Amino acid sequence: MITLIIFLGILVLIVLFLVNVFNRFATLRNLVKDAWSNIDVALKRRYDLIPNLVETVKGYAKHEKSTLEAVINARNAAMAVPPGDINAQIKAENQLQQSLRSIFALGEAYPDLKANTNYLDLQQKLNEIEENLERARRYYNGSVRENNTYGESVPGVLVASLFKYQHFDYFEAEEASRANVKVDFS
Repeated sequence: MITLIIFLGILVLIVLFLVNVFNRFATLRNLVKDAWSNIDVALKRRYDLIPNLVETVKGYAKHEKSTLEAVINARNAAMAVPPGDINAQIKAENQLQQSLRSIFALGEAYPDLKANTNYLDLQQKLNEIEENLERARRYYNGSVRENNTYGESVPGVLVASLFKYQHFDYFEAEEASRANVKVDFS
């Protein structure tokens, strides 16, 4: 009888432990998804501004068709990523960020464009969105760090596969997007 009580007590402790770990995984996964939804809102605002920015630049930089097409293609590729595929979205966003930098480099090369109020207004709005994205990215990366750390450390690592633990990638700028954009009109 005492053996049965001890066995049931141990079983209850194991179940409580597993419930606690499962709840922690669920909380962390939801934090990451919530953080990503903040980024997603800013990305949608950016997607809406890009066509206006491209159209404004087209009037001044007609021979820069390849640069403008690259921006539109990167935007379309980022928008085409299936919802919920955060890691693929991060890669697409890094490509879009790189192509946007080339459009702003065009602004430096065309003084008339740089003085255009529509261009300046669009650039200001895009800068605000980028600042919001940066804050959301920091929050997201903090949530990812917490999720990944828990899933890779004890006790989470002991039962991670049992609860379908999901590892998330950080949303960081790729090396290519950190380099200065070079515009050559020779």
